[in-house]
Amino acid sequence: MFFSLQGEGLRAGLPTVFVRLTGCPLRCGYCDTTYAFQGGQWFEIGAILAAVAGHPTRHVCVTGGEPLAQKASLDLMAALCDAGYDVALETSGALAIDAVDLRVSRIVDVKTPGSGEVDRNRWTNLDLLAERDEVKFVLVDEADYRWAAAIVSRYRIAERCPVLFSAAHGQLQPRDLAGWILRDGLPVRLQIQLHKFLWGEERGR
Repeated sequence: MFFSLQGEGLRAGLPTVFVRLTGCPLRCGYCDTTYAFQGGQWFEIGAILAAVAGHPTRHVCVTGGEPLAQKASLDLMAALCDAGYDVALETSGALAIDAVDLRVSRIVDVKTPGSGEVDRNRWTNLDLLAERDEVKFVLVDEADYRWAAAIVSRYRIAERCPVLFSAAHGQLQPRDLAGWILRDGLPVRLQIQLHKFLWGEERGR
């Protein structure tokens, strides 16, 4: 658990407590949190709530790894909502989101071919999205961009919730991605990882 500025999504720039859960069934080629695959410490939900309460913010992000790989994450998010926090879940999209408390903003990462995990997408998740949710695509090249644009159109995602396109760090230049979005007039937002501009790869930031 750590206190920082949210670096991604519609809450970018907001002071946020991050609760990072261990474990992930995916192995995306651009993953920047491989340290979360194992290790960590066990906490009771009450202890997590107490730790979160020690920071001056009402924003909490439950992330990973893949948080939904731990069943207790559902109870954790519900407890955080009950305590009055604005809760966001960052999930790979490979596991079902239907049991997540509807007060939680579900940020679903649709895996592109360039991620190496495109076959893990659970497409039925897209049918469950609502206005408070977000969909994120991390792109490694223009082929990924074209694939993502087709998915946004096919599933009419932008009519359900905000869509964010992000350039894979070190693999695609954000300026190139910005040009493609402008060229095609896509109904998506360009996302740049704010925390990497502020703190680089420093862990816990």
